[in-house]
Amino acid sequence: MTAEMTMIGEEAYGAAKELLEVAGLEPGELLVVGCSTSEVAGAGIGTFSSPELAEVVFGGIYQATQEADVYLAAQCCEHLNRALILEKEAAQRYGYEVVNVMPQPKAGGSFATAAYKAFENPVAVERIRAHGGIDIGDTLIGMHLRDVAVPVRIRIREIGDAHVVCARTRPKYIGGSRAVYDENMA
Repeated sequence: MTAEMTMIGEEAYGAAKELLEVAGLEPGELLVVGCSTSEVAGAGIGTFSSPELAEVVFGGIYQATQEADVYLAAQCCEHLNRALILEKEAAQRYGYEVVNVMPQPKAGGSFATAAYKAFENPVAVERIRAHGGIDIGDTLIGMHLRDVAVPVRIRIREIGDAHVVCARTRPKYIGGSRAVYDENMA
């Protein structure tokens, strides 16, 4: 593996680890990740799919989620309507309906393909409601976050050449001006 690939894997691991810590994701919660390997490589989104690069980015993020005991959901590209690849155990735990598709580098994306190959029992689902997320290369993960998404700033702003945006979610505030809120849930 080249030094550049090693650095990209370390950036991916560092970004995921920092987000998981800052966002306070708990064991068993869901982290959604969308990743354009084209953007990581410095090309335009969808123009330079790289299975090798995807495996490096996925490996770093997957290591961080396993250490935190958090489920990882890999978002597919728009050619599969942004379906997600996750462990069957996670789909069952959250009651997500499994659909029949296997991502490929040009139909689902290299990152989702890497997840499908690495997971013990991979399945695809059409939608989730994740507790946090990492968007690598402006892949638009917002549709898979719970209702109140809060931006999280981390030190790593790019993985390779791809822009990184992170988010956590929080419960909705309801009840208006007379309501009292639990600040531990903010």
